[in-house]
Amino acid sequence: MLFFLSIPFCSLHAQKQKLEKEIRSIIENKKATVGVAVIYDSKDTLTVNNDIEYPAASVFKFHQALALLDYMNKNLLSLESKLYLKKSDMKNDTYSPLANEHPEGNFYISIGDLLSYTVSKSDNNASDALYYYMNGTQMTDMYLRTLGSKKFSIEATEQELSQEFNNQYLNWTTPLEAAQLLNIFITKDIFCKNYKDFLIQAMAKSETGSDKLKAFLPKKVLIGHKSGSSSRNSEGLKAADNDIGFVYLPNGKQYSIAVFIKDSKEDDPTNARMIADISTIVYKFYKNK
Repeated sequence: MLFFLSIPFCSLHAQKQKLEKEIRSIIENKKATVGVAVIYDSKDTLTVNNDIEYPAASVFKFHQALALLDYMNKNLLSLESKLYLKKSDMKNDTYSPLANEHPEGNFYISIGDLLSYTVSKSDNNASDALYYYMNGTQMTDMYLRTLGSKKFSIEATEQELSQEFNNQYLNWTTPLEAAQLLNIFITKDIFCKNYKDFLIQAMAKSETGSDKLKAFLPKKVLIGHKSGSSSRNSEGLKAADNDIGFVYLPNGKQYSIAVFIKDSKEDDPTNARMIADISTIVYKFYKNK
């Protein structure tokens, strides 16, 4: 009896080894360090190059969103609550669709809309405004640790990250830590349902990183994700090119995936293609489980 019970486990182990080998074949000989983590159905975990601190880049806006929604939940704040943004909040030397639309500042905007700009559009001014007026990077870091996260750090705003190249390493995580946060968000009730649904939709509507995790997945598949991309130094080194997300399969199961690229000398299309190819083979593997 024990012999027959062991067959499915051995078969699954062999299949996962094959998946890991396929992932490694995508990233081998690339001038970059690439880390991957996948959690399927809250139980089945796969990692590649996980024992490294990867710069989070704008992926940290997902972490920020979790902490912000917890803050709002505890303080009984509505997504319709308004914040007033001054002209000084609309910096024009950073990526910000919000600043393009309101270059003079001095306007009211709902917290929900500001969070949408942060998550769906990866707006740097929106992110910094939420940190400044709401809960700050320290509170974000502290909150995530209450969820059990350990191997990460959130200590810098977008403005601080941009002050010099090496600052981009201040916010970091491991791939598994990011995938675990995604899994907690999707599977646990860490704040009220309308906040959770709001963030799921904001991630599903993400306008950045369309050439990464979701690039080659079927259009009907629900994927919510948050990408991140850093600048390059004078030698062409890119600190980070990332994407994390949750995927709902046709069989009703779900998996979380995180792909981080650190210190890449490859061009942006090559980085994105690595993430897209890894996402594709992971989807095909778990779709057929």
